[in-house]
Amino acid sequence: MATALYPGRFDPVTNGHVDITQRAASLFANVVVAVYDLAPKACLFSTSERVSMFSDAVKHLPNVTVKAFKGLVVDFARTEEASVLVRGIRAVTDFEAELDMALMNKTMAPEIESVYLMASLEHLHISGHRIREVASLGYDVGELVPAQVVGMLDKKFKH
Repeated sequence: MATALYPGRFDPVTNGHVDITQRAASLFANVVVAVYDLAPKACLFSTSERVSMFSDAVKHLPNVTVKAFKGLVVDFARTEEASVLVRGIRAVTDFEAELDMALMNKTMAPEIESVYLMASLEHLHISGHRIREVASLGYDVGELVPAQVVGMLDKKFKH
C-alpha cells in the first residue's frame, strides 16, 4: 500500500483536519501530515506548536506521523516516498483552488497522484481562519478543535 502526504498550514489543527487524517489512515499504509513551515508572522502558531498540536491529535493513529516541511510539497512527498497527496475539500471554492494546485503538482511530479476527501458534514463549516477569528472574539471552539488546541488558543488570546 502507498504512503500518502497530507499537507497544510494547520493553523490551528481542527476536528476537520483530524477527520481527514483518520480517513486517509484507513486508506493508506502510512500517512505523513506535512505542516508547512511558515515565517512566524504568517501564522498564529509557530511551526513547532502546529506540529505538536497535530501530533497530539493523531497519537492514536499508529500509521500517521507529523512533520514540518519547507519548499515544494512535491519535493517533500518525494523525500517521504509518498505517491499520493491527500487534500480535503469543503466547498466549490475549495475545488477551484485545489484544481489549480493539482494541475501544477502533476506538472512538477507526474508520478504523484492527488486524492481528495470530501469533508464530513459536521466539519463543512470549519476552517483554521474561522477558528482563529471566533476564538479571538471569545467564542468557545471546544467542539470544533482537539482539546489541547482550545487551551493553546485561550493562551494566545488571553481568555
